[in-house]
Amino acid sequence: MSARSAVPRPVDASAWDAPVHTEPRKGSSLEMIGQSPAMHRIFRLVSKVAPTESPVLITGESGTGKELIAHAIHLQSRRSNRPFVAVNSSAIPEDLLESELFGYVKGTFTGATVDRPGLMQVADHGTLFLDEIAEMAARLQAKLLRALQNGEIRQLGGRESIRVDIRVIAATNRDLKRALAEGKFREDLYYRLNVFHIELPPLRERREDIPLLANWFREKFAREQEKKVTGFAEDAQMNLMHYDYPGNVRELENIVERAVVLTEGGQITAVDLPLEVRKPGIPLLGRGAAFPYSEGLTLAQLEAEHIRRVLVHTAGNTTKAAKSLGISRSTLWRKMKEYGL
Repeated sequence: MSARSAVPRPVDASAWDAPVHTEPRKGSSLEMIGQSPAMHRIFRLVSKVAPTESPVLITGESGTGKELIAHAIHLQSRRSNRPFVAVNSSAIPEDLLESELFGYVKGTFTGATVDRPGLMQVADHGTLFLDEIAEMAARLQAKLLRALQNGEIRQLGGRESIRVDIRVIAATNRDLKRALAEGKFREDLYYRLNVFHIELPPLRERREDIPLLANWFREKFAREQEKKVTGFAEDAQMNLMHYDYPGNVRELENIVERAVVLTEGGQITAVDLPLEVRKPGIPLLGRGAAFPYSEGLTLAQLEAEHIRRVLVHTAGNTTKAAKSLGISRSTLWRKMKEYGL
């Protein structure tokens, strides 16, 4: 998919001048921002499911705000004054993830000098958020399923079961039904988690939210950097509205933070935006296709810019980025260091 949209949905220009505010929601995070029909639907779903004890499965592309929605559900639930514990299943090796979730007793392995409670114990009477659940190893999936079914866990090296009362919210950017068909995800765990499903739309499908989000991030970073940045010039508005945001809201946040750092006037202009936002382009060249980069770049600059784009598209996942670029992960790391990425 191109990083530019040929025909964006029209948005009233006055949206860029509107004051930044959010619809009040009991216990919700200020960063739950949106005025599009798609986001109002998400807010309604959150308000419906939050007071219940139902497990929730949140799906959507990287950067759409899955953890933010999970936290909003927790804050609007009866467990709001209890812990909200977030675990990224893809960021922790399998063996370490098991001990992190279930805990261990003293002497279980080298270095286990004291008993340590797992995160499922820490989340007792609160909410456990399992991000990137599709990346969890099959053995751990089975152990997690037993814990959720029985309401109890057993620490590594422990002999006694420990009762836990937790609400589970899971999230993934993968197609779990496809993972089921490929045998990479347990069907029984899928149905245990997928009691209430919330699908978050990508930012390119709710462009009317871009002015609100961009202004919220502008105010946030201007405060942090103690700079007076009053808004976006018309050329910046146009470019931000046409861009497709493969990294979604997270990418927009990064773009605005960078622009606040770079701007030398009271307004953010197109010059303050990254090259791919300012210049029309397509991800792959075909016969008769336009070159997606500026012809003024050197070969080294071209390579650095393309690596940066791929890293943004993969939300910083170096394994996926290396595969997409056709190089080894070690080569990618070397080039990232070389180009200061």
